Amino acid sequence: MLIEKNSIIVFAGDSVTDADRNYDREPGGWDSWGHGYVTLINDAMTALAPQLKAEIINSGVNGDDIKLLAARYDHDVLRFKPDVVTVMVGINDVWRHFDRQFQHWNQPKVEPAEYRQIYQDLIDTTKPHVKEMIIMSPFMWELNHDDPMRRALMAYQDIGKELAAQNGLLYIDAQAAVDQFLHQAAYFVATPDRVHPSEQGAMVIAKKWLDAVGFDWSAQ
Repeated sequence: MLIEKNSIIVFAGDSVTDADRNYDREPGGWDSWGHGYVTLINDAMTALAPQLKAEIINSGVNGDDIKLLAARYDHDVLRFKPDVVTVMVGINDVWRHFDRQFQHWNQPKVEPAEYRQIYQDLIDTTKPHVKEMIIMSPFMWELNHDDPMRRALMAYQDIGKELAAQNGLLYIDAQAAVDQFLHQAAYFVATPDRVHPSEQGAMVIAKKWLDAVGFDWSAQ
């Protein structure tokens, strides 16, 4: 298993990661994990692998694109001296091209080239300080590749996958897990808006991450 004993694991991202976490609580403490995939990962690690004594910290921030995430990265991620960092960011970088089409003043949009450069900078900043950095793809609960937003998102997903390969990082294809689910059930079971997961949708993402790091699902 990739996670070693006493590991500090930080999850960085946007509202999908944030999932209404309580900012007033101590990071890694009670009620600090939100109601999404991070809390489900924490539940599994605590209940099924208590011997690892892993500490899970949710540093997701609602509304973040990659520029906003990078601006807070030292405070939100590196100050915890993590052993493992998972970054999932990009859906807002894409969404702003669609939900703010009629807003132009003070609404800069992150294009793929800038996304790639900032992501590489984050990787360069992170790798010297951690044992593992994981890139998890942003995703949509949408199977149609001709859907304009899904088509745009695929370019950002490809960048994350390419950067993971180039930098020797674990890449977790969350979109693949979402697509597998959508071949079996309608999206409204897992999300109200094709982006933010319900509790059921969060389980899809949590299981994908746990499987990718080699989590043993048999109770210890």
